[in-house]
Amino acid sequence: MKTISKFLIIAFLLFQNAFSQNLEAKIDSLIPAKFKSENPGGVFLVVKKGKILYRKAFGTADLELNVKMKPEFVFEIGSMTKQFTAVSILILAEQGKLKLEDEITKFIPDYPTNGNKITIHHLLTHTSGIKDFTSMKAIKNIAREDLSPKELVDFFKNEPIDFKSGEQYKYCNSGYVLLGYIIEIVSGESYKDFITKNIFKKVGMQNTFYASNERIIKNRVSGYRDKDGLINANYISFSIPYASGSIMSNVDDLAKWQYALDNNIILGKTFTQKAFKNYKLNNGTYIDYGYGWHLEKVKNKTVREHGGSIFGFKSMGVYIPEEEIYVVGLSNCECNSPTSIVKDIALHLME
Repeated sequence: MKTISKFLIIAFLLFQNAFSQNLEAKIDSLIPAKFKSENPGGVFLVVKKGKILYRKAFGTADLELNVKMKPEFVFEIGSMTKQFTAVSILILAEQGKLKLEDEITKFIPDYPTNGNKITIHHLLTHTSGIKDFTSMKAIKNIAREDLSPKELVDFFKNEPIDFKSGEQYKYCNSGYVLLGYIIEIVSGESYKDFITKNIFKKVGMQNTFYASNERIIKNRVSGYRDKDGLINANYISFSIPYASGSIMSNVDDLAKWQYALDNNIILGKTFTQKAFKNYKLNNGTYIDYGYGWHLEKVKNKTVREHGGSIFGFKSMGVYIPEEEIYVVGLSNCECNSPTSIVKDIALHLME
């Protein structure tokens, strides 16, 4: 009997090893040739039910110093920042310090809504009608400026609205800038200090930061773009993307973030679920967006996802709650989006 048990254990371990090798080979085959060793690269991580199935780096982290990419390296994650901003708002809501139905003029009395009722919910769901300041031509004039949140809001607040609140869905960075400003007003802390204390430290995300051009950040990778050949990314003051796109992180910390959300470490279950509800327009049409996450149906399963794009960097994270599968990819070139690869990996694991 002991011999049979040992045989079964050995057989199981061999099967597991073969499965892991086949999975690794399959995922490797999905990584396109653009992640060549001499070019800017990326990092990909796959986690299923808390177990890391794949964690690998490709390409180069710094072309000038010829530093090869490593899985633990830190990237700018762009609009994946919106997840952290949305959860910060939910933290304040859970604490009773604001309500999601509150109008923004409760916190910013001089904001010109032109008689339009704009709530925190509208900001979270990109249904406010406020113009996206990143689409304004004048943004090039402030991209390198260090602005306060109020100064940034003043930059776009007098722009005509695109539509009445709740009538359409239109992705809007301005809304998440306003959310960051509201977080500061309500909490009495800077956005940076609030997310650091209430999320990063609470979750143990030691390699996640509100970005800074001056601070020395260990394992920070350099960002690039392709303009008739690879060149360094444009400079931007991180006060401009602010609460819509100024967080830096690595794949390991993003996996911790997903685990914390799944296990209600940051919020209770009721408020966590609010982030992942598919909300509707005034006419009842679903927008396929929650609070800080796109929501899709793939093979009749709910998929939560969000990507990011900022000068020199692109990111993508996909989570399939029914199977507890999390796939995240980070790239240090505007020319190399990890989005299709991350989605292909997630789709393969669902098969």
